[in-house]
Amino acid sequence: MRAPDVATYVLTAVRAQRGRSLLTITGIAIGVATVVLLTAIGEGIHRFVLAEFSQFGTNLIAVTPGKTSTLGLSGAMLSTVRPLSLADADALEQVPDVEAVVAVVQGNAAVEAGGRSRRTLVFGAGPKVPEIWAMRPAIGRFLPEDSGGGRPFAVLGATLSEELFGSHSPLGARIRVGGEPFRVIGVMARKGQMLGFDLDDTVFIPVQRALAMFDRDGLMEIDLLYDRAADSSAVAERVRELLIRRHQHEDFSITTQDQMLEVLGSVLNVLTLVVGALGAISLAVGGIGILTIMTIAVRERRAEIGLLRALGASRDQIMGLFLLEALLLALLGGLAGLIIGAGGAWLIGLLVPALPTHTAWDFVLIAEVTAASIGLLAGVLPALRAAALDPVAALHDE
Repeated sequence: MRAPDVATYVLTAVRAQRGRSLLTITGIAIGVATVVLLTAIGEGIHRFVLAEFSQFGTNLIAVTPGKTSTLGLSGAMLSTVRPLSLADADALEQVPDVEAVVAVVQGNAAVEAGGRSRRTLVFGAGPKVPEIWAMRPAIGRFLPEDSGGGRPFAVLGATLSEELFGSHSPLGARIRVGGEPFRVIGVMARKGQMLGFDLDDTVFIPVQRALAMFDRDGLMEIDLLYDRAADSSAVAERVRELLIRRHQHEDFSITTQDQMLEVLGSVLNVLTLVVGALGAISLAVGGIGILTIMTIAVRERRAEIGLLRALGASRDQIMGLFLLEALLLALLGGLAGLIIGAGGAWLIGLLVPALPTHTAWDFVLIAEVTAASIGLLAGVLPALRAAALDPVAALHDE
């Protein structure tokens, strides 16, 4: 048989049983579409979360009080944990490759202005926030350098400014934060949300004022911006050595942005693999459909197979015809599934912007190859049965 004859025969066989072929193609299409759609959602969430965490930059190091790892120490040792202080933050500015340091305290308090009140997040921070957190004032300026106890200045987030002052400029206005008077000197540009947390519904005040306001004896965090060309682990080690010298032992935790993104990325990769595996189950079901329809086809086309054998077709040619038929069904189902899955991912991204989708083409390729492989594997047994038929017996039975 020539190649055109083989193609014509296979296409005719698929068209002859339209209902069964359509059901088989649909089974494979559902499997591939499930893989494409679920991995697109998983990959979209993966990229979204990583973008959310890296919007402050990737060359950051966070130092927090307390050791996160479990140590073999007695309970009495816990009382020796020393809080992070403003002096620690000042000392960290001298670490090689550290470009900027910001001390952070946060809490929740009522902000009042012009008869309006709104409870919001209060950040006590140093003047390097715009540089370290990539947040710039839209109008006015950020908190200035202050060697004293922290002058009563405040910088509003964009949302908080609108809620309290509407369209009017709040610069120079007097407000009360936690019952204490402050003067507004700036409004931050919009930063948006990070994992559901509104970064614009905040107020920044000097860290010294926040420590007193929330009655804290130490900082909640110290963030460092280091040179992009430097190695994060080396900088982190120098930070650790300096703080151990100051605290006498390691009663703090250091986390680099690289470590955070690496752990987060590995977790999200597992999530994507899991949703892809769920789609693979649908592919397996589609493979069973191909096995079923091809087995039925062998039984119903015994006379046809006997005639082909009587006309000189070899066993290998008969087996090849049935394998190609199974492969064609799988490829058609895979193509339909790709269109449905990619189209569904695009539609979800259009209708639900909050749920980002991104077609993972590596998973698409795996799904298509898997569909073709399942088609071939599912067609092997029926093809072997067809090739094993005795031509005379097949014609006689018919």
